Amino acid sequence: MGIKTALPAAELGLYSLVLSGALAYAGRGLLEASQDGAQRKAFRESVRPGWEYIGRKMDVADFEWVMWFSSFRNVILFTLSGHVLFAKLCTMVAPQLRAWMYAVYGALAVVGTMGPWYLLLLLGHCVGHYVASLLGQPWLCLGLGMASLASFKLDPLISWQNGFVTGTFDLQEVLFQGGSGFTVLRCTSFALESCAHPDRRYSLADLLKYNFYLPFFFFGPIMTFDRFHAQVSQVEPVRREGELWHIQAQAGLSVAAIIAVDIFFHFFYILTIPSDLKFASRLPDSALAALAYSNLVYDWVKAAVLFGVVNTVARLDHLDPPQPPKCITALYIFAETHFDRGINDWLCKYVYDHIGGEHSEVIPELAASVATFAVTTLWLGPCDIVYLWSLLNCFGLNFELWVQKLAEREPLAHIEASLSEQMSRRVRGIFGAINFWAIIMYNLVSLNSLEFTELVARRLLLSGFPQTTLAVLFVTYCGVQLVKERERTLALEEEQNQDKLKPE
Repeated sequence: MGIKTALPAAELGLYSLVLSGALAYAGRGLLEASQDGAQRKAFRESVRPGWEYIGRKMDVADFEWVMWFSSFRNVILFTLSGHVLFAKLCTMVAPQLRAWMYAVYGALAVVGTMGPWYLLLLLGHCVGHYVASLLGQPWLCLGLGMASLASFKLDPLISWQNGFVTGTFDLQEVLFQGGSGFTVLRCTSFALESCAHPDRRYSLADLLKYNFYLPFFFFGPIMTFDRFHAQVSQVEPVRREGELWHIQAQAGLSVAAIIAVDIFFHFFYILTIPSDLKFASRLPDSALAALAYSNLVYDWVKAAVLFGVVNTVARLDHLDPPQPPKCITALYIFAETHFDRGINDWLCKYVYDHIGGEHSEVIPELAASVATFAVTTLWLGPCDIVYLWSLLNCFGLNFELWVQKLAEREPLAHIEASLSEQMSRRVRGIFGAINFWAIIMYNLVSLNSLEFTELVARRLLLSGFPQTTLAVLFVTYCGVQLVKERERTLALEEEQNQDKLKPE
């Protein structure tokens, strides 16, 4: 009840006012903390000179972000630009060969970046999965995929395979893990789709064209083989009306986001402050809550920028790639929480939905979520912090279903039925606010550190109780209701559009 119910405009206006004021107040405290800590000895390694002409330093604690947009910026632009130019040329001259062009260009880029022996290593994995697909046994294909993934995550095989990379450079480990991990997922998808559709007789060439598509190769997102093959096999692809405008808009948004992050890091040291727990412990409760929240928002922005750039190139190639992840601000249920929509779709199709079915029964859902997070743990690289992250998020996902099942039983079902739809939405909003902070805390463990997560939890739940706890939950409740209103509006617009498409 209450999901599609509108709240009074005055009430929503009050929520907007409260949320805006709270964010401004917390942001001010975080800005002052960043200015006060700029000269600390503990900040010297990760707060470097930035805009010298106004005396601002910059937070450079994120190694990957700095590498992408400094020393490797020109290489990335040159490589992707070359892909776009050659793809356009091939589409004009021989569109039936464009998939081969993508694969050849991607393989050459891999050789130029990682060396020929690394390419041969990946070709070996591709051939192994292709042979397994010929046997037509899904369990064998999935088992081989997990074994291959483990070989890139666990010693001594990871060290041995890392030796196939030619030379050493700053992003070697990142590119090795990205290229290898995504190769395994793509090969597994190919093998499972071959088993599911034996009549289609996919070839090794189809797998190579799928795996060595350069924009997706190192960083994803991953498209399942059936979707990629269907789209890339179109001999004469046609753009929808207005598609080029949307591609340009996406590219512009990615550039704007990069500039916004650069400006933000000159004023807010959100990645460096958590590393100095002594300094972080002196922050006001509101600033500490904003710091925890902003760490997850930044990780989402980082993923959105990466996938935005890659997806822009993919759309120019007439592909429909997975969308960027849903903004963390709009997440208040674990079932929709993910930071990579492509991997989420892969896991849902081959593991989660396959085992869990409709996700309405407790035991199948528990088995499906445990299996899914086991694969995710292997994907991220088994270690203590990943084990803890998987355990917490697996619990959160199942706990949601348990609460839902409990709410469907008496007397809770009768109590909710006696409420108005607006009051039901408000009650659900309270639980959504609690869930929102559970999502933040459970993911902060892996995105930052266990020690910082403990500090935030202790301040918000123990030493700050009840004033800080209730204040943070009320502000979050306001945000959840505004997100629900946005979702309600979008759902109504979609229904209206569908009604217009129905024949009279």
